[in-house]
Amino acid sequence: MGTLIYNGRTSIPLDDRTLAHLQVVVISKLRRRESFAFTATVDGRQIVAWMGPSVALEFVYSGSRHPILNRDWLELLAQAAASTEGLFIVPEPREQSAPAAPPAPARRRREPISA
Repeated sequence: MGTLIYNGRTSIPLDDRTLAHLQVVVISKLRRRESFAFTATVDGRQIVAWMGPSVALEFVYSGSRHPILNRDWLELLAQAAASTEGLFIVPEPREQSAPAAPPAPARRRREPISA
């Protein structure tokens, strides 16, 4: 189980496969300096987070291998992110097109060395 950490405070647990797909969609939107809402359900409560270029995000994976991406799912997630409702997790469809390359591994922050 991976984690999306929003603004250094809010942790949203997601399986690594879902997290990898969200990472591609979120980073694509933020590269274009597009802000949008992201909605997730955690422990029965709904969290709505505003995703913008100035918000700190961390994608932390539980495993070392990144899943092969489903292009069809990426497209559905991107369409949701572009909608007035914002990004939310839609069910993964069976893939009909060729798989996409996995995202580059997220870099971990380096902690300062204490003397």
